[in-house]
Amino acid sequence: MLRITEIKLPLEHPAAALRAAIVKRLGVADHELIRYSVVRRAVDARQPAIAFIYTVDAEVGDEPAILQRLKDEWRVSRAPDMSYRFVARAPASSIRRPVVIGTGPCGLFAGLLLAQMGFRPIIFDRGKSVRERTQDTWGLWRKSVLDPESNVQFGEGGAGTFSDGKLYSQVKDPRHLGRKVLDEFVKAGAPPEILYVAKPHIGTFRLVGIVEALRETIQALGGEIRFQCKVEQVEIEQGQVRGVVLADGERIAADHVVLAVGHSARDTFQMLYDRGVYIEAKPFSIGFRIEHPQSLIDRARYGRNAGNPQLGAADYKLVHHCGNGRSVYSFCMCPGGTVVAATSEPGRVVTNGMSQYSRNEHNANSGIVVGITPDDYPGHPLAGIAFQRQWEARAYEAGGSNYCAPAQRVGDFLAGRPSTGQGSVAPSYQPGVRMTSLDTCLPDYAIEAIREALPAFGKQIRGFAMDDAVLTGVETRTSSPIRILRNADYQSVNTRGLYPAGEGAGYAGGILSAAIDGIEVAEAVALSMTKAQEE
Repeated sequence: MLRITEIKLPLEHPAAALRAAIVKRLGVADHELIRYSVVRRAVDARQPAIAFIYTVDAEVGDEPAILQRLKDEWRVSRAPDMSYRFVARAPASSIRRPVVIGTGPCGLFAGLLLAQMGFRPIIFDRGKSVRERTQDTWGLWRKSVLDPESNVQFGEGGAGTFSDGKLYSQVKDPRHLGRKVLDEFVKAGAPPEILYVAKPHIGTFRLVGIVEALRETIQALGGEIRFQCKVEQVEIEQGQVRGVVLADGERIAADHVVLAVGHSARDTFQMLYDRGVYIEAKPFSIGFRIEHPQSLIDRARYGRNAGNPQLGAADYKLVHHCGNGRSVYSFCMCPGGTVVAATSEPGRVVTNGMSQYSRNEHNANSGIVVGITPDDYPGHPLAGIAFQRQWEARAYEAGGSNYCAPAQRVGDFLAGRPSTGQGSVAPSYQPGVRMTSLDTCLPDYAIEAIREALPAFGKQIRGFAMDDAVLTGVETRTSSPIRILRNADYQSVNTRGLYPAGEGAGYAGGILSAAIDGIEVAEAVALSMTKAQEE
């Protein structure tokens, strides 16, 4: 197969145009092109001539001759092999089963890979199955009733289930493990287009069914998944994991434990720290959610092509370096979505963004967040958790102490005055918002930085700093505030058999990168278990 990049076609092009462009680029007759497949389709949004940019893999009759003839054409090369190959197979004799803690994307893919290699993992999650947790999550959104063990953060599918379902990442992926993730999603019912669109997403409702299908695959391969089973302790003897103890007292012996608990498992982090597992503080970000009419973002990005169904709802990515040394950037942008309640602890308010596959809600939303470092919360390795809790509690109080969120119109925020009512942009956060001042909901340096950044963003996206845009607080769970340091073999630096993984351990940021990390950790576990069995 040959890989051909940078094929540019108009937004409104006939289906046959792509084949014609491939034939022209290769300089072959049409009959010499045996078949082709789209590897990537991106949008060049530079106005007014918005275009699609394709990367394709093509099969032709005499590939060596074409490569030789086009040796100076950088847009034509041999296509890489993106197929996945298992690194090990479970020995036929009985071995102790690996344990996976967590069923977010990292835990699910660690479990899936271990099951596919024959290791029959046991997977625990403190929360409920995805449909049950969906009902509990709606309980907070509709009735202000929080279940601390079943919510946006905890339960099957992880926090990414209640998000935009983005399936792209900037992590280096030389082995094309991201393709393995996308292939498994398509097998589980995701739309095939995620294999080639530049910014694939699934959306919450579709993710529910896909997560269930992945669970069923793991179980069919001999894996076991147990919900509402919180791991209270990880047993460690002389620096080696020996098992886990559940909340009901049951002990499961295990020499290999994958820790894929997500970024909000604060009590688990405390337990591991108390057990002597090495943990260090790491940077993360805090801020607000901002909402605009999606039509405003579409016009700013696509001009006269706004609303074209081939383009869908527009997104954006913004960053501003402030005079006080802080950086402010957009985070987890959700086109045509809603702002959602994402707390996992009583007496706190946390926001996040969510979109369905259709992305057809009225508003666009994004986190507008400020980067912070451990210098902002010095001392204890878990100090970042206390820092998050402080501002989440402030937001709870400012919202009325009933899980409503504090909100403010951008015009009022920039002017330094409280909002007394909403304008033309209706806040989407449920169970509701209280219009007020957000000044007490973040540190002064963060407020100062966001006030500087919003007008700067308005120069990049016309209308971004419009008076009636809505800020809702607070966004604190952008990433884990800790890192559980691991070696090159993916094991904890001071606890053999413990495999810190995914976003909670500080090694991923989003569905795709977490799933990739889950695959890599599963491979490390499989190789270790196979070696132990041979010895």
